Amino acid sequence: MRNDPEPSREIAGAGSSSPGDLTLGPVTLNVSSPGEVSRFYEEAVGLEMLEAGADRVLLGSGGKPLVELREAAGAPPRPPGTTGLFHLAVLEPGRAALAARVRRLIEAGVAIDGASDHLVSEAVYLRDPEGNGIEIYRDRPRPEWDWSGGEVAMATLPLDVASLLAEPDPGPAAGPLLLGHVHMNVSDLPAAVGFYTDVLGLDLTTGSYPGAAFVSAGGYHHHFGLNTWNGAGAPAPPTGALGLAGLSVAVPDDGALEAIAGRAREAGAPVEEMPGGLVVSDPDGVSLRLLAG
Repeated sequence: MRNDPEPSREIAGAGSSSPGDLTLGPVTLNVSSPGEVSRFYEEAVGLEMLEAGADRVLLGSGGKPLVELREAAGAPPRPPGTTGLFHLAVLEPGRAALAARVRRLIEAGVAIDGASDHLVSEAVYLRDPEGNGIEIYRDRPRPEWDWSGGEVAMATLPLDVASLLAEPDPGPAAGPLLLGHVHMNVSDLPAAVGFYTDVLGLDLTTGSYPGAAFVSAGGYHHHFGLNTWNGAGAPAPPTGALGLAGLSVAVPDDGALEAIAGRAREAGAPVEEMPGGLVVSDPDGVSLRLLAG
């Protein structure tokens, strides 16, 4: 087993608290009922209210924003079979913390869509009240990840739920939650991989998963999952539809921002400057807000 992937590209130094050398969040969702959705993220997922405005709610953990809810009353729903959010993934600080979360979900009667062992992690899946996918997971220690030929071994196996639920309660000092990764339905897998590697500068960590690919910085198993499980050539949802509206990504410094901007312009990807950063759009029109630090 080789534990270090020897990445060819990195966005490094974005914060020691992140699961790799990249900091994600918040994910911005258009929702029709921010109050109801916010309560779900607080009560079921374990996030805390950071800000609440007339048409915007910001939720996070340990003071860090992870999910932003924007009211979009009257917006069309995201049609089935379109590009967009597959799930946002909330990372628990350990196995005992994941077990405690699953016990609370079961006790509260929250529907769990699935439970999987991905070799690098253990995860459960659910949906918020407006159908946005959520993964709640814990990472196995990095020495247990199996790297070969620059790829990390991942799979979708049944989760040993009985073993998980036998974990002791970690108590209140388990640690904060993080936005570990974001997984998206895309229309063209090679184009999406090309953007996230060649423009954003991430590394392809797994390209052999059926209909999907995974990319990351800093040797993490993945910060972004990309799949064509809604079909190659899947259409985009209507502009302003409910669901994924954008995502923030922290990079180390202004130099990293300038490099990404240059690569984006060279690739013909839309680039817009904003205070403290820039906005680039991936091939499916997902807005990525890139910030320094």
